[in-house]
Amino acid sequence: MRKTLSLLCLALILPALSARAGKVVTDSLQSTVLGAQVKYNVYLPNSFGKTERLYPVVYLLHGLSDDYRAWIQKGNMQTVVDELMGTGEACEMVIVMPNAGGPDTHHTWNGYFNMPGWNYEDFFFQEFMPKVEAKYRIVGDKGHRAVMGLSMGGGGSVVYAQRHPELFSSCYAMSAWLDNRNDEVRAKNSPKDCLYYVGEAVREHSALDFVDNADEQTLAALRTVKWFIDCGDDDFLLDLNVGLHQKMRNHKVKSELRVRNGVHNWEYWHLALRWALPFASRNFD
Repeated sequence: MRKTLSLLCLALILPALSARAGKVVTDSLQSTVLGAQVKYNVYLPNSFGKTERLYPVVYLLHGLSDDYRAWIQKGNMQTVVDELMGTGEACEMVIVMPNAGGPDTHHTWNGYFNMPGWNYEDFFFQEFMPKVEAKYRIVGDKGHRAVMGLSMGGGGSVVYAQRHPELFSSCYAMSAWLDNRNDEVRAKNSPKDCLYYVGEAVREHSALDFVDNADEQTLAALRTVKWFIDCGDDDFLLDLNVGLHQKMRNHKVKSELRVRNGVHNWEYWHLALRWALPFASRNFD
């Protein structure tokens, strides 16, 4: 009897969720800064195009050696988002997944910061964000914009929110690569290839050093952002993530810290996304 009721409930619920499902579109833009055509994926909620409304936006960043397809193909992102929006745990939003890398880390530029031959941060804020937000009916203010990501993208999201707190209402960092002072990712004495330079850029844009060096005006701006740090207890980047939380706490910048059972993998980040999108949703104006 219980099994029959459970199947009946699923039969009623799944079509309702499916009817509210969004879609993912692949788009691209020509970047003058990077001198390249840059692809990206965009999740559009079910109501997109059916009304004149504007939407909040989440920038969802991938990690080292991945690209704009990773959250869809490896993270099963669309299923998670459809469920969260279908149950009301997250509001309808546009989710943008930019491209900032590829699998051949030695010969393909990876990273969200400016480095020799790859001025990605300039591209993101000067070209990418304005064009995407104009095209996809995004509100386009701090109160309706969030940034999040995993690993390299987790570090990128933190640094973007640190350097541009006037642009983001919240930041959710998953297993974030926040510094490279101990060559956490790049091997010591590695050749000066693309992987070398992304390691140097992460070190130069250390999220931990940023907090240590922040003056009171900068700290006050950081307090206008809602922060969430999420890292597995067996993740090799755990100490960096806990360290950032502690430094912000010492400077009276509130952040939430969750250390869950897990390692540096997609199983962990898939679950993290279920926390991250409701967090962003709660902190939109």
